[in-house]
Amino acid sequence: MMTQSDAVRWEVLHRYAAAASTVSSGVGCCGPADALAAISDRDETAVFGAALYADGQTDDLPAEAVLASLGCGNPLAVADLHPGERVLDLGSGGGIDVLLSAKRVGPTGFAYGVDMTPEMLDLARANAARAGTSNVAFLAGQIEAVPLPDGAVDVIISNCVINLSTDKPAVLAEMFRLLTPGGRIGISDVVAEDHLSTTDRAERGTHVGCIAGALSRREYLEGLTAAGFTDPGVTFTHEAAPGMHAAIVRATKPTGRPADLLHRPLLHEGNRLA
Repeated sequence: MMTQSDAVRWEVLHRYAAAASTVSSGVGCCGPADALAAISDRDETAVFGAALYADGQTDDLPAEAVLASLGCGNPLAVADLHPGERVLDLGSGGGIDVLLSAKRVGPTGFAYGVDMTPEMLDLARANAARAGTSNVAFLAGQIEAVPLPDGAVDVIISNCVINLSTDKPAVLAEMFRLLTPGGRIGISDVVAEDHLSTTDRAERGTHVGCIAGALSRREYLEGLTAAGFTDPGVTFTHEAAPGMHAAIVRATKPTGRPADLLHRPLLHEGNRLA
């Protein structure tokens, strides 16, 4: 019997597969609004999508990567990436943030993306090939259980995906596991004001539309602290629905032991670039 969590995960997978298919069907026939329409029944182009990136930032990317952008912010604006770093994007979709990260970290760095939707993985790998970007890998998996070893990355980013998870404590714990000591997160997500109940959030939008499943600001801060992170912060940027905001989420993994020496790409069989 399908549980409620299974049902939500299936709906998310189905709706984002539709968004990927909308983009893959032909750049000339679709745009950001069409991809967003595949996951929502309202016009959200001012709240989500490629318009949230700075002018010129996506000019060198394949059109398909830009059109598939469904996030609520620009995590690269706060992640402060440096050459040589290893980056992981949770829920990487069509690959826009992975490709932008790969440019920031340069040839001595590496950018991973993980996504559970086969259609999005196919699109992201095709976009990497179009861009001629080699220091990337897109992994099939769920953000609650990423197929990378402990301490594999220096930075974790995500763009409006953690709110879609039905087990957010598992996601926060997984981020802590994956980061090297001293590593950090720079995430864009939808976050509720503290006074809104879960019922209030559900009244403002669907789970798959990045609203009903959002944590409150207090819940986010408490969850990050419980997972072991230090210096957690949640900063609202713009309103996504009444009392619900796109937000920047930051935190750091404390340095308690020597960093793992995992600076080479960790490509797994079945997860290599097409």
